[in-house]
Amino acid sequence: MIMEAIPFVLVGVLISGLIQSFITEQWIARVMPKNRFLSSLLGCSVGVLFPSCECGIVPITRRLLNKGVPLNAGIAFMLTGPIVNPIVLFSTFIAFGNDWTMAAIRAGMAFVVALAVSLSVAFLFPTLPLRASQQQIQAAAETAATSATATQVRKAAPRRPWYEKIYQVLLHAVEEFFSVGKYVIFGAFIAASMQTFVPTATLLHLGSNPVTASLIMITLAFIMSLCSEADAFIASSFRSTFSTGALSAFLVFGPMVDIKQTLMLLGTFRVKFVVVLISLIVGFTLIGSLIVGRLWG
Repeated sequence: MIMEAIPFVLVGVLISGLIQSFITEQWIARVMPKNRFLSSLLGCSVGVLFPSCECGIVPITRRLLNKGVPLNAGIAFMLTGPIVNPIVLFSTFIAFGNDWTMAAIRAGMAFVVALAVSLSVAFLFPTLPLRASQQQIQAAAETAATSATATQVRKAAPRRPWYEKIYQVLLHAVEEFFSVGKYVIFGAFIAASMQTFVPTATLLHLGSNPVTASLIMITLAFIMSLCSEADAFIASSFRSTFSTGALSAFLVFGPMVDIKQTLMLLGTFRVKFVVVLISLIVGFTLIGSLIVGRLWG
């Protein structure tokens, strides 16, 4: 699990460093819609451009939030990014016998679930629930208040050479890597322990109706903590046991929340926010899987 996750963590922290060094708060303010619904739609759509799995999505999201991206848009991106990107959808297409049906169901359901969760979060948490002290929050507010002056100073000052910016990207990437890496390692250890000691066969016997089947697949997705670029091959092995609705729950919930992801979320956000976020994802994923099961069997 660690060897599978580390490359994507590296991609994530490098993208985070690029955002920190090359994207300004003023640019984000110009392109980000003020409307919550439109900003959530944008957040759900941006994931198509970022080939990152869930292992590296949290540091990118944290950097975007610190840059001024609204919470609902950041959460929408965090939930859809590991699913709607072309690499994951193509792997799903291959895993299910060169058929785009399950890939389309996965992408569509992920988009709807992420949109519903992000809009719910926007109303439940009007302030940014990052794990930060009051001093850090106050410092951030003071930085935002003086951003206009800082912008004028940067315009007057000579532009930094490109190699200095690249150096700053690498510095931020190293900092993010050691910040997030410990949660990946610890999460992989817990996930491996649960796979070893929790009898999966017992869980499979409980999936006798659509609701319990989806809940079982959600549980398996959380316990297995698979990379979103490989989980479709595991899901396809359950086709003879579970319905399309239950498989969609596995394919959508796993990249949004697993053990590694939960620990990284707890290292970034407050505990109350993480509990509410996971509860919303479970609820909307369950509803979505039941609708998919009704439509596709």
